[in-house]
Amino acid sequence: MHEGRSFFLVTVEGITYEYLTIENVWFSRRFKKLVLNLIMSFMAAMKIGRRGIHSLHTVNKVPKNLLEEGQNRVVEASLTLVREQAKLKGELVRAFDGAKATSALLGVPLGHNSSFLEGPAFAPPLIREAIWCGSTNSTTEEDDPRVLADVGDLPVQELRDCGIDDDRLMNNVSESVKLVMEQDPLRPLVLGGDHSISYPVVRAVSEKLGGPMDVLHLDAHPDIYDRFEGNKYSHASSFARIMEGGYACRLLQVGLRSINSEGCEQGKRFGVEQYEMRTFSKDRHFLENLVIFSSIS
Repeated sequence: MHEGRSFFLVTVEGITYEYLTIENVWFSRRFKKLVLNLIMSFMAAMKIGRRGIHSLHTVNKVPKNLLEEGQNRVVEASLTLVREQAKLKGELVRAFDGAKATSALLGVPLGHNSSFLEGPAFAPPLIREAIWCGSTNSTTEEDDPRVLADVGDLPVQELRDCGIDDDRLMNNVSESVKLVMEQDPLRPLVLGGDHSISYPVVRAVSEKLGGPMDVLHLDAHPDIYDRFEGNKYSHASSFARIMEGGYACRLLQVGLRSINSEGCEQGKRFGVEQYEMRTFSKDRHFLENLVIFSSIS
């Protein structure tokens, strides 16, 4: 028995919960053990809760057809949500006389393909908050015939919780973008999400327009690894998938400051025009007079 402060370090799934402190209390080893058992039980419950339905596809007792049918319903429901939202917003915009091409916000809160932190999954609502914050002043835009619409977010986490893999998830993103494009004059403005969503978005636009297009990519990284850390859908591999699929006839990457030998080799393989920040002064005149998107009528 002793007096003072006791520190408990608990690690669950690689996360260390720093400490629990109890001050000015006399307690025995038995009490310590009881507290630790309670903490571990709580953490185990959290771990099970986070798994949810997502782990059911690994359980042999669940009939495969039952799970697949349920997944199909969830996928269709997610597309129906985007379809009806886009249809409604398209009808409202068309009701305004003289409305032109209108940006429609579509959130894709996906972050699990990031090789580091998954914060981008939380970005769409925060971006909206910044757009509509109290300091927003649209005085100079009141006579602009363009209107900013919002068709909501794709329910990425709900799809993943049902065991939807990345192949189907990427297809879902592509189909959602196409649904927005079908509602003239809406034009999707996609809010990520990590950079892995660049692939399904560009694919959708290319397929909807009927051919490859010019892409201007402003980034510090080329995101063109073949399979970064073995993940073909990694946020660092999105443009490799775009170029492999033939969805871009011209890709210009401007602002690169972190590119290694594989990035350069992949760029040469796909005929990418890569412009690094270290040569920006030399390239500036060319870039300022750049003509792109000439392939889209």
